[in-house]
Amino acid sequence: MTRTWLVAGNWKMHGSLAANEALLGFLLGQISGSTAGECAVCVPFPYLEQVSRRLKGSAIAWGAQNVSEHAQGAYTGEVSAAMLRDFDCRYVIVGHSERRQLYGEGDAQAAAKFAAAQGAGLTPILCVGETLQEREAGRTEEVVARQLGAVLERGDFGNAVLAYEPVWAIGTGLTAAPEQAQQVHAFLRKRVSNATRILYGGSVKAQNAPAIFAMPDVDGGLIGGASLVAKEFVGIVKAAERIER
Repeated sequence: MTRTWLVAGNWKMHGSLAANEALLGFLLGQISGSTAGECAVCVPFPYLEQVSRRLKGSAIAWGAQNVSEHAQGAYTGEVSAAMLRDFDCRYVIVGHSERRQLYGEGDAQAAAKFAAAQGAGLTPILCVGETLQEREAGRTEEVVARQLGAVLERGDFGNAVLAYEPVWAIGTGLTAAPEQAQQVHAFLRKRVSNATRILYGGSVKAQNAPAIFAMPDVDGGLIGGASLVAKEFVGIVKAAERIER
């Protein structure tokens, strides 16, 4: 089965109205639609209105970086999946390592957020990945299987994206070798549908993207810092366009 690619930018806590306008304007001028894949940006909540207005009708999709597991209620500061749908979000990132490490989100909470996103018609991008200590201890497969398993226990993984992001490679400048990424992606592939897109994330740049995306079970990338550099992000998208399945 042929899978389409996806390159999704994660802006994290970056951006301003002016900077966003310049970045989006450049992307709109460089990225056109493709039947073979898709480009998206996942942005901070305050900029969803700007991004949805600017990208509406374009080849670039958009989404959020987090979502509450609750539909509504006394949860000050939280944002529900239905609220994200009001801004026509297609995607939402769930279980990112920074949410797990900095804010104490565990597997069960990530699974609940995943279910809430799906229930509202969003496509969750579930992040899994190991720390350097866990990799060196030979526990990579154990860790990612546990993180993914928490979601699979609740039901089907349909209409979702999986992203392997080794924690030791996020924002560090370190990148898993293409063969290392492929090994984990192949392991994850056995646990989800062959149609499920599995992205790689972790210091992906335009320079290393072609080699990573050439791996048979890598279907694109979840891009952090490079998604804020217009030419770098476009270069990564162009590398994905050359994926042959």
